[in-house]
Amino acid sequence: MKLSAFCGFLSIAAALFATAAAADCNGATEPCRVPNGTYHIVLPEGAIGPVPAFVFLHGYGGEGVGLIRNKGIVNLMLARGYAVITPDGQPRENGKGRTWDFHPDRPATRNETAFLISVAEDAASKYQVRRDQMLLAGFSIGGSMTSYVACQAPDAFAAYAPLAGSFWRPHPDACAGRVRLLHTHGKADRTVPLTGRRIGLGFIQGNVFEAMEIWRATNGCALADADQMVTQGIFTIKKWNDCQPGADLQFAMHEGAHSIPKGWAQLVLDWFENR
Repeated sequence: MKLSAFCGFLSIAAALFATAAAADCNGATEPCRVPNGTYHIVLPEGAIGPVPAFVFLHGYGGEGVGLIRNKGIVNLMLARGYAVITPDGQPRENGKGRTWDFHPDRPATRNETAFLISVAEDAASKYQVRRDQMLLAGFSIGGSMTSYVACQAPDAFAAYAPLAGSFWRPHPDACAGRVRLLHTHGKADRTVPLTGRRIGLGFIQGNVFEAMEIWRATNGCALADADQMVTQGIFTIKKWNDCQPGADLQFAMHEGAHSIPKGWAQLVLDWFENR
């Protein structure tokens, strides 16, 4: 049985991202297509030469086009010179929206990491997007998918920013290599609590604090706890500054629930560019 049968609890994501608007492939009325799926892209107006990209994975029940219609986030990205790329998950069994195959104990109907890499390469070849300057982010189950891509294929994207979604149990024993990763989570999140929860038989959300320990070990950060804490707007951010070269690890928390908090996109872009 697919993961989607047990994930009705994440239907809040559909309200955040689902839309009846037409698909968008750089202005076309159909989504962009690669062999194993579809994606959407919007480019900065008047861009000259290759541009960086913000690649965003929708939540449960959503679709890639949903974020394309989120003008607040999209306009910020475009104004700062980023293309916005939003891949589509796989259709749910009931036909309502889409989801991602990522659960470690369930056979996937599509190799999601390979699909996302193919999206990145297609966008780079057709739309003058810098392949080496792509930030992969995602919300809820999209955040979980982002975490698994980072763990399995750390070099697939330049950096990772999961939001309100992380590993499920069983947690990975280890990840493949060092990453640049900023995880953001709400302290009042009851849909994906920081400490995890059981959803159904064989489906248990992981503990975000344990996930951060996995990332700390993967990145070779010497201290068990972050050596710096800063406040930026609504976010309290833990930073590990003693990691191995090429690694970057930060953990941002806010007081809110299961949502994209105001200021998140700005926070993520500032972090991505501060290298």
